[in-house]
Amino acid sequence: MGHYLSRIAVTAGLVAALSLPAGAATAEWKIDPQHSSAQFSVRHLAISTVRGAFSKVTGTVVLDDKDITKSTVDVTIDVSTVDTREPNRDNDLRSDKFFDVAHYPTMTFKSRKVEQVAPGKLKVTGDLTIRGTTKEVVLDVDGPTPPVKDPWGNQRIAVNASSKVNRQDFGVKWNATMDNGGVVVGDDVNITIDAEMIKQAPKSSN
Repeated sequence: MGHYLSRIAVTAGLVAALSLPAGAATAEWKIDPQHSSAQFSVRHLAISTVRGAFSKVTGTVVLDDKDITKSTVDVTIDVSTVDTREPNRDNDLRSDKFFDVAHYPTMTFKSRKVEQVAPGKLKVTGDLTIRGTTKEVVLDVDGPTPPVKDPWGNQRIAVNASSKVNRQDFGVKWNATMDNGGVVVGDDVNITIDAEMIKQAPKSSN
């Protein structure tokens, strides 16, 4: 009798496993704004580099452990949080000369394609929207890291993503010409995103 019940239990367990949805390997991760930021750097006067950051990054990453190409990335950056450690320059960046925060308070990135290019390295192609203009860009991503459990029981992972864009492509066109013919602000902008994410509880199917 015990052997018969054991067979029933094993069979029931197998049926339950086979009936799981195809996306069972998929997990949703929310970006933790308190431990994430987006940095940028741009040439100034062709002789130095100005660096800054946006301190509020939010969004969702859906990772498929069985097929990484089915993963998605959706990130929003609060442009008003720009900080270059110089208040007057930050106000200029928020003005309509640059990001025009009054009309375009956020920049966004939404993935179109995720590729595994090497162990621990991804290439994420998607739409970057700045100042209302959307262009396709490619993010080179290190990670995600192996998950760790924080002191409150949350599973966390992290990624580092980088890309280079031309600000002119997004309508951020202000500049001034120097006596030697050079310009005050370079066009190429290096972007780096450091994101720490928290695993979300699976959504109920009911």
